[in-house]
Amino acid sequence: MKKKNFCIIGASGFVAPKHMEAIYFTKNNLIACSDLHENIGIIDRFFPNSEFFSNTKKFQNFVKKAKNKIDYLSICSPNYLHFEHIKYGIKNNLNIICEKPLVLNPAHLDTIEKLNINKKSINTILQLRIHPNIIKLKKYINKQKNKIHDVELTYVTPRGKWYYSTWKSDFKKSGGLITNIGIHLFDLLVWVFGDCEHSKIFVNKANCSSGFLKLKKANIKWFLSIDKKHVLMENKNKFSIRNLKINNRIFDLSKGFTNLHIQSYKNILNSKGFNIEESRNSIELINKIKYQKISNLKFNEYHRLLKKL
Repeated sequence: MKKKNFCIIGASGFVAPKHMEAIYFTKNNLIACSDLHENIGIIDRFFPNSEFFSNTKKFQNFVKKAKNKIDYLSICSPNYLHFEHIKYGIKNNLNIICEKPLVLNPAHLDTIEKLNINKKSINTILQLRIHPNIIKLKKYINKQKNKIHDVELTYVTPRGKWYYSTWKSDFKKSGGLITNIGIHLFDLLVWVFGDCEHSKIFVNKANCSSGFLKLKKANIKWFLSIDKKHVLMENKNKFSIRNLKINNRIFDLSKGFTNLHIQSYKNILNSKGFNIEESRNSIELINKIKYQKISNLKFNEYHRLLKKL
């Protein structure tokens, strides 16, 4: 297979090295990348000959001149810029791989589809769907016909003070904790357990969110947090808590993620990625949850950690 040429927007972002690694290990080329910040020494590990631009106009000029040689645009920029960067990729007739979430506003999915008149490939990274244990879980749930499962999602991944000084803590820019941390998790839930029939939210703060979902095949109590104290409530010897409890069986969500971006790229390059329609359910669900009014706690609907707050 002929090598594909990639460009990256948001090259100094947290997740960009995973994309560089994926491009490298799928034996393709990174020919240019862009970021307003210049702390991107990680490029030397994979593509020391890649062009780099901290000036947006210079990057755009490069793409304009070389776009016939560019196959893919990888978008690793902050959440609130994804929509504009996707439109930029479409304008330049490029295939697109965009980090989660594809967009913040579900209405933008329709706009993207309308703009994509050349039917270029537009995919996002939903790596939990290709995690071997999650694939096994989905097969197991599919065999349990007509059964409603009792599920508890606990995802506490502490962040320091830096988090609250960045775009990640700005609701308008990140979509809040439910979007920024929760997108993969809510996508996992609807992918495994089916469409949402009912939802409630009990807590929706900058550092912690919790609620209840009734999906086609499960009743789910969920708890997301970036606050270390919520780990200490459970186990003083742990740094984080990342698990899914299904009918009293616990699935660890902290292991087995090492090569999932590489596998995601392989799938996309073989036309087996997760496109706009694959992303729609979780983006629409998150948009609904994050704007819901706070509900009163109801027995058998709220997560056990809420009892300790």
